[in-house]
Amino acid sequence: SYNERREVCESAVRILKDWLPGIRSLRDVPGEIFKQYAQRLPENIRQAASHVVGEIERTQLAVNQLEGGDINGFGKRMLESHASLRDLYHVSRPELDTMVRIAMELPGCLGARLTGAGFGGSTVNLVMRDQVDSFMETLKTRYHKETGIRSSITLCQAEDGAGTSALK
Repeated sequence: SYNERREVCESAVRILKDWLPGIRSLRDVPGEIFKQYAQRLPENIRQAASHVVGEIERTQLAVNQLEGGDINGFGKRMLESHASLRDLYHVSRPELDTMVRIAMELPGCLGARLTGAGFGGSTVNLVMRDQVDSFMETLKTRYHKETGIRSSITLCQAEDGAGTSALK
């Protein structure tokens, strides 16, 4: 299914090239420009492409929010991303949606979304440090109670990404 989503997005680029001949990928189409041409795409292609174009914009906004110390704004972008993955890209599952919903109802959770390629698996949650222990325990308990599924939670902390350093 992941490859199907990729092909749908490549189809969007091929179609949009009729009006935007210089594009090579959806990354080349700003959101405002995409909105001008979106209705010309078949519904399934429009939805997937809308997710990708929106995700690119959300990611840039999230970077700016993190750099500016707006952690609450970053959490909102995570939740918007999940909704887009669910509603436009169609890669979420009810179990993931339940996990995100429960997480967002708990004290200290600033954002939540599915992670990976979707179709099951994992969520990532942005939680205030002083709420982590109670968050993890309550999330596991409530999720099991609502779904009958036992989950595992792995605590991790964000770190700087890969980088380069001068070799001497």
